[in-house]
Amino acid sequence: MGNVRLIARLDIKGPNLIKGIHLEGLRVLGDPQEFARRYYAQGADELLYVDVVASLYGRNSLHDIIQRAARDVFVPLTVAGGIRSVDDVRNILRAGADKIGINTEATKRPELIREVSRTFGSQCMVLSIEAKRVAPGRWEVYTDNGREKSGLDVVQWAQRGVELGAGEILLTSVDREGTRKGFDVELVAAVSKAVPVPVIASGGMGRLEDAAAVVCEGAADAVAMADILHYGRATVDDVRSTARAAGISVRTP
Repeated sequence: MGNVRLIARLDIKGPNLIKGIHLEGLRVLGDPQEFARRYYAQGADELLYVDVVASLYGRNSLHDIIQRAARDVFVPLTVAGGIRSVDDVRNILRAGADKIGINTEATKRPELIREVSRTFGSQCMVLSIEAKRVAPGRWEVYTDNGREKSGLDVVQWAQRGVELGAGEILLTSVDREGTRKGFDVELVAAVSKAVPVPVIASGGMGRLEDAAAVVCEGAADAVAMADILHYGRATVDDVRSTARAAGISVRTP
């Protein structure tokens, strides 16, 4: 396993950075550009932008936000939310994104995963999965920012996505998101074991130790953090130091 990536996650609604709990109850935090610059300065390995209302309105409105970010921030940018076609992907990549996360549209039309990976390369195609626990050791895929059931089993869907060409899985626990209770390590472990591509754990980071736990016990390849950074309870550097102390290999910025 190479370096574990530390990713700052920015959930966006309109022009604002927001934060929810269980992907709901949104609170406005401010201008995403200021936060992006801050996390870049702290040494974040990547930034992840999620347009949280895009699927509702049928469009991704992050074009301008990404264009601004790409001028100031020189780490990979992943963009997710409301992406429905190869043209949508092309527009977001032109704005300065490096990777695209697709959730809702992929569940409706899995073929899109193949189209994107064939056109832009599998490294660009991130399958975004929102997971809700439905039974011990079983999770269902949710769409529309955790609102809609899909009927798909998370582990099976992850495997199918990789078969179709997804080069990475962004795995968000709807149950843990915004709770500060730690990642759903069991979920991350189940998916990591089932697929040969990197898995980004998202949803629930509350303490510095949570990152080490999901890497060591869940075999996550990357950790996405939002709340703990946005509210200044820790910096990316704090997370890096804690990970390193736990024997985890991380990049030196």
